[in-house]
Amino acid sequence: MKKFFEDIKKDIKFKSAGPGKKLNEDSSSSNPPVVQSSAPAKPRHAVTEGAQRAGAAALARIEQQQQYRPRLQTSQDAIRNQVKKELEAEAAVVAGEKPSTDIEGTNIPVKDTECLSVSGVYFKCPLTDGVFKKNEREPRIKEAILMHFANDPVQASIMMIHTFNKDREKVKAAVEIICRYLDNICKNPEEEKFRKIKVSNKIFQEKVSCMEGCQEFLQAAGFEFKNLPLEGKEGTEEFLVLVEQTSSELEKLTQTKDQLQKGEPLRAQLERQPQAFRPSPNATRFELPMDFYNLTAEELKREQQLRMETVERNAMLRTKAMRERDEQRERRKYNYTLLRVRFPDGNILQGTFLAREPVAALYEFVRESLVDGWQPFELMAPGGQKLKDDETLLNECNLVPAALLTFSWDTAVQADIAAAGGHCTSLLKPELLENIRTLV
Repeated sequence: MKKFFEDIKKDIKFKSAGPGKKLNEDSSSSNPPVVQSSAPAKPRHAVTEGAQRAGAAALARIEQQQQYRPRLQTSQDAIRNQVKKELEAEAAVVAGEKPSTDIEGTNIPVKDTECLSVSGVYFKCPLTDGVFKKNEREPRIKEAILMHFANDPVQASIMMIHTFNKDREKVKAAVEIICRYLDNICKNPEEEKFRKIKVSNKIFQEKVSCMEGCQEFLQAAGFEFKNLPLEGKEGTEEFLVLVEQTSSELEKLTQTKDQLQKGEPLRAQLERQPQAFRPSPNATRFELPMDFYNLTAEELKREQQLRMETVERNAMLRTKAMRERDEQRERRKYNYTLLRVRFPDGNILQGTFLAREPVAALYEFVRESLVDGWQPFELMAPGGQKLKDDETLLNECNLVPAALLTFSWDTAVQADIAAAGGHCTSLLKPELLENIRTLV
C-alpha cells in the first residue's frame, strides 16, 4: 500500500515538472524571481452585477461538467464500493424494523419484522408472569411491585428499596440504619425512645427518608406518623412511632428485619421464546432485530466507519493479542444471542439467551424441551467444537449473536436403550411440536 501511494506521488511530480526537468531537481530554482514593481498598484474596480451573474453561470457549467465526467474505477474504489454495499446490506438485516423507516441519523433502511428470525427480545415478570418488551421492563416491574402491596406490604416495600434505588451503596447504608432501629427496639422493648424516629433527624433525612420504599417499609412494620409535643418547647414535631410490642410481635419484627437484610432487586427474567421448526436448509440464516445490538443509532453509524477501516487493517500483519482485542470488541456489541439446536430427526429448537449467560443455561434449556430430558446428550458448536455443560460464557464460545448447534445423544446410553428394546419416536415435547413452524 505504501509503494502504491509513493508511485502516485512520483507520477504527479513528473507531470507537474514539465519537459526537460528532472524529478530530483529543485523546482523552486527554475522559476524566475518575482520582481516587485515600485509603481503604485492600480485601484480595482467594483464588480458589476452583470459580471457576478456571468461568473455564477460559468461556475455552474464547470460543476455540471465535473459532475457528469466519467471517473476511472481503481482497485481501491472497487474495494470501497464493495464494502459500502456489504455494510448497507448488513445494516438492513440487523435493523429489524419496517422498510418505510430508517435508523435515526444513519439513513440505513430497515427490514420488515416479518422477515426477522425473532420479533424482538422479551422479558417476564417473576411476580405476575406477564411478558413484555425489553424497553418496558422498568415500568412493568415497578407496577408489579406496587400491586403486590395488597398481598404482602412488607415484602413489597423491601422489593421497592432494593429495586427502585440504583445506588447499591446508599441502599446498603439505609438498610443498616433501619436494622439498627429495629435491633434497638427488640433489645429494649420497654424503652419508648427507641420506638420513636424523629422525621426531621438529619441522618434519617439524608440516608433513609430519601430512599424509595424505606418509609413504606417502616409503616408496613407497624410504624405510624404522629405529631408529638416537644419536651420543654411549644408546638409539635412529626415522628414515626411504633406502639409497644408483645413478645410475639417482637419475634415478627426480627423476622421482618431479616427479610430486609436478605432482600434482592426484582429483575425481569429473559423470555426464551422457545420455538420448534421443521427441517429446513435455512437453519443457518439469521436476521436479528436491533434489540440484539448493544448499540445506539450513533454507535451503529460509527460501526460503519470501523468496518471501512477493517479492509486496510486486514491487509496488515496482526498479532494474536490484536486479533483477540478485535474479537472482544465484536462480542461486546451484542447483549443477546439467538441459538438454534438441530436434532437427529432434523427438527430445530430455537431460544433467546443473554450473551453472558453460561453454557450450562443452554444445556438446561434443551433438557427442559426434551421428552426424555434425563438422558445425557452433547451439543456441538459450528466447526465441530464440543460445548461443555459448565459456566463458560456463551460469548466466549463465539456463539454471539446467533449460531446453529448440533444435538447428539450419548452413544453408550443409546446403545443400552436399544439393547433393552427401547426406542423414542419423538425428541421434543408435544407442546413444542404443536406450534412447529417452517423457517423462511
